[in-house]
Amino acid sequence: MPEELVTHFKDTYNDSPAGKIAIVTMDNGEDYRKPNSFGLGGLASLNECLDRILEQGDVKAMVVTGKPFIFAAGADLTQVPLVETREQALEIARAGHAAFKRIMDLPFVTVAAVNGVALGGGLEIALACKCRTAASSVEHIGFPECFLGLIPGWGGTTLLPKLIGPEKALQVIIHNALNNNRMIKAREAFEMGIMDRIFEPVDLLDKSFQFAVDLVLGKEKVERPEPDWSNLDALCEQAKAFADSKVHGNSRAPYIAIENIRAARDNTIEEGFALEDEALAELIPSPQMQAGAYAFDLTQRRAKRPVGVPEGQPLPVRKVGILGAGLMGSQLAVLFLRRMRIPVVIKDIKQEFVDKGMGYITQEINRQAEKGRIDKDKVPWMLSLVEPTLDYADMADCDFIIEAVLEEMPVKKQVFGEIEEYIAETAILATNTSSLSVTEMASDLKHPERVVGFHFFNPVAAMPLLEIIKGEKTGDTTLITAVDTGRKLGKRCVLCKDAPAFIVNRLLLRSMVETLKLVDEGNDFKEVDDALWALGTPMPPFVLLALVGPAIALHTGETLAAAFPERFVVSENFKELVARKKPGVYGPDGQVDPEVREFWKQADPPKKISPQEMRDRVSEALADECWRMLEDGVVEAPEEIDICMIFGAGYPFYMGGLTRYLDYAGYSEKVRGKKFHPDA
Repeated sequence: MPEELVTHFKDTYNDSPAGKIAIVTMDNGEDYRKPNSFGLGGLASLNECLDRILEQGDVKAMVVTGKPFIFAAGADLTQVPLVETREQALEIARAGHAAFKRIMDLPFVTVAAVNGVALGGGLEIALACKCRTAASSVEHIGFPECFLGLIPGWGGTTLLPKLIGPEKALQVIIHNALNNNRMIKAREAFEMGIMDRIFEPVDLLDKSFQFAVDLVLGKEKVERPEPDWSNLDALCEQAKAFADSKVHGNSRAPYIAIENIRAARDNTIEEGFALEDEALAELIPSPQMQAGAYAFDLTQRRAKRPVGVPEGQPLPVRKVGILGAGLMGSQLAVLFLRRMRIPVVIKDIKQEFVDKGMGYITQEINRQAEKGRIDKDKVPWMLSLVEPTLDYADMADCDFIIEAVLEEMPVKKQVFGEIEEYIAETAILATNTSSLSVTEMASDLKHPERVVGFHFFNPVAAMPLLEIIKGEKTGDTTLITAVDTGRKLGKRCVLCKDAPAFIVNRLLLRSMVETLKLVDEGNDFKEVDDALWALGTPMPPFVLLALVGPAIALHTGETLAAAFPERFVVSENFKELVARKKPGVYGPDGQVDPEVREFWKQADPPKKISPQEMRDRVSEALADECWRMLEDGVVEAPEEIDICMIFGAGYPFYMGGLTRYLDYAGYSEKVRGKKFHPDA
């Protein structure tokens, strides 16, 4: 467990027409890649700094800011695994409140000059100041705690609603956090009333200093509207319904946060802080928060440095070829254009296919420009980088070629065999296959060492995971270049052995096999969906099936059934669903399609089981498959499985991905007699 990287509070003093002004800078001594955070050591430094300021005796105002590009990112989550008891958690809660309350009680003007990231405890220390300014460039302001299985417990659920009212506070603390941890920008924070002034980054500190001086002299005044509490109960019920839709009662944190916000109307600040103390005492040692801290650490550290990548330099990728101009190929073209800004050649077998792909690319690049994600002036140039073609020869100078053709081995082998005649020996051939063998795909090529799996998830722009699959003959340079390219595309890369369906799809299909069995045995579709959604997964299994597409799921299932027939049995009912070209089991009205209900044959007599038994069945199957994948060397460690399930399947942080959940819910030991993470 890493020791706390202490954030130090450094005080300097400047004279002004209003008198002596204290400038406090938060700095942990590292660059922006390691944000300021607060553990007990940081809180002690804050207290010492406040002692020094008060000892001056003549300070008229204090301005608090952060190191370059960073204000503060909140509590030090690396220390969470060390908190094992309620008493330890209560000590941390009270220490934070005591330190921040000292800021609130200072007998002079206090201004937080938010110069960068302000999350969690970082935003709370700003709320403890009497006024707040922000640089217009700041894009990450918010309370991510409920996303992690915690609440903003150093003043957030008390001070924010008292400042801006319950509706906006619930938006920031509940809705934004549970909506994939959405952040707000400085301008939005100003419009909500969180920030009092917005300044340009270059002179934020100077203008914040002058703002503090003018507040002391009475030249500036901050006027804030009274919070509107009139619709409090309805707002809280709406937030609760939203939390239900996201966490299904599996995480206590959002519900506690909602009740604290509800209570903030009548509570004093001290009473609100006491509620937060109790909440942190309960939540920090809880399995969900421990899993959330584990998931946060995975995504911030391990996921940024893929395990198993050989040492060496990547080959330059200056031009990309895409085989297939369908939806996946077109999405890949947009991704390469947006992220790498390099020429892209996109090929298909018919002009109409190429034209349709170019239409999608043009529409999407223009849409991104309308949203402000791409400079509108650069749109013509970016589109000029795309070369549509029907001829392999136009890819002769491409450094990296990725296929996105039909998910059929003969088709993929054919296009790789054909393109190999035209490209340089150093050019890499990547496959976006979701389940087929990379080794077999490369088996007939002159240079099988150049072939690598490069499996994206749909939609390509939104899903952060990239599974990189090493075939039996994939060369080290190919692997290094693939990982480097994946990083440049903004993806989190995980290396995977060439095994059927790789990681995410293999686990999702094992879960789906058990889910289909439950319905085949006589349980109702809706009952199964409701029971399994309550595990905490992003969506019910039959809703996910419709999103993925039954035909794609069946194809992957058949690949796995061929490899592991004893575990991946393909449901005859499911085959019939695909044969009838049904988009899913539900109709447009959200109810089970009557035709599906009619043809779906169930056991007679039906073997109905309870929702908990359903959850047990699926969870035990997932634990079994995880153990098998680790034993077979598909990935190096359970952490890679969790990174994949978080980034590729949307598993929530408070579950810790998959293996951490299976540990704390007891399924790991039930299946193998041991935990995936024995030291946790």
